[in-house]
Amino acid sequence: MTSSKVAASSASPASPASSHDADAAEEGYERGLGSRQVQMIAIGGAIGVGLFLGAGANIAKAGPSLILMYALAGLIIFFIMRALGELLMYRPVSGSFAEYSREFLGPFFGYFTGWTYWLMWVVTGMAELTAAAIYVHYWFPSVPQWVTALVFLVVLFVANLISVKLFGEIEFWFSMVKVTALIGMIVIGLGVLTFGFSQAGDTASVSNLWQFDGFFPKGIGSSLMTLQGVMFAYLAVELVGVTAGESENPEKTLPKAINTLPWRIALFYVGALTVILCVVKWTEFAPGVSPFVKAFAVIGIPAGAGIVNFVVLTAALSSCNSGMYSTGRMLRTLADNGEAPRAFSRLSTTRTPAFGITVSVAFMAIGVVLNYIVPEKAFGYVTSVATAAGIWTWLMILVSHVRYRKAVVAGRLPASSFPAPGGAVCSWIAIAFLLFVTGLIAYDADSRVCLYVMAGWAVALGIGWSVLKSRNPQVTRRSEPRLERTG
Repeated sequence: MTSSKVAASSASPASPASSHDADAAEEGYERGLGSRQVQMIAIGGAIGVGLFLGAGANIAKAGPSLILMYALAGLIIFFIMRALGELLMYRPVSGSFAEYSREFLGPFFGYFTGWTYWLMWVVTGMAELTAAAIYVHYWFPSVPQWVTALVFLVVLFVANLISVKLFGEIEFWFSMVKVTALIGMIVIGLGVLTFGFSQAGDTASVSNLWQFDGFFPKGIGSSLMTLQGVMFAYLAVELVGVTAGESENPEKTLPKAINTLPWRIALFYVGALTVILCVVKWTEFAPGVSPFVKAFAVIGIPAGAGIVNFVVLTAALSSCNSGMYSTGRMLRTLADNGEAPRAFSRLSTTRTPAFGITVSVAFMAIGVVLNYIVPEKAFGYVTSVATAAGIWTWLMILVSHVRYRKAVVAGRLPASSFPAPGGAVCSWIAIAFLLFVTGLIAYDADSRVCLYVMAGWAVALGIGWSVLKSRNPQVTRRSEPRLERTG
């Protein structure tokens, strides 16, 4: 029997999917992301505005039980990332999850996933850009918000065009700020609990986790309803998969980045929230107020609000920077498969998908314009759309992993060097969990609007697919996986 593997959808049919060097050569990207940068991108991807700001409203809804919700969702995220890790070591390519959807589920799913992930980052970029301008407005109220948003947009855009190394370096330092702030908050909180110093010393106690109406003060149902917001906080952890085509040594750096995810979640999410809720009673938190700002205020740290404002600004800019990076790569993947204009497939002299980044930034710039006319609540809708798009991406990773494991068991594909623990079982558990969260979104009147938006998006992509097939049927067939038994 032949020993050929699945043909890479972005490669020529003769290329074996297991040949990582061939994939890298044909993609044409510069492998400019070192281990230090990939590790910090992975860490930064797990710390975002959803934690720094969104946790306040969720604490008000669920009380101390929010800690358990973050831990539960974190476990599912780990299942997702280990499934992605196994696929990445099978074939590390930029635009990974769209490629795996195309290979294991068919070309339509690759097309749909690629464009949906692009949408997720564009709408997230719009929200984060305007949020960053609002944070700067805290210090410079006389500067128009649209000016600040435009400056950030241009600076990050230019940085992404120069080289992937510069993107990685900017993301490294953005992540460093977020990590340092969280570790500082945890250390200070533990100091307050242990030694009783500061204005919060008299009331800080571990018993705050259950003294005020118990660990589930609003009931288990109310706690579960926070899962949709919790999952938004974890968006972007999959970004490490997009870096696969530009990592210097993906076989070493990517597994290491993924394997450190549990301690990152335990420290930065579960640990930070536990310390905060021990220092400050959960009843003192309210929607619209960062729990970190509140905790700094209660402890009595000078300029605490300004410090947290700077950290949240960093988180917003980090997210926007990541959005520019990933949208350009995803558009190039789509173009390579004939599912987007061929112009997106070209690389610049610095080996970046400059045209794709430029078009994506142009759409993000709509956020600067809409800053005048979009009501404040619209940004909640934008983040819910991003969450729905993120859940679709995670589902495609999991389903692709299940299909891959089935092909490995049948002997049609080689085993990955980084197998997920529990095999396909953990992926099935994660799939069930994500479908449950989708049900919670549908149940909540405020958030279900994102499902209507996604339905409209699906119709638009379906029409686009029909047009694509009518113009060039060969394009929609060429990415079909050719699975053959090995050995």
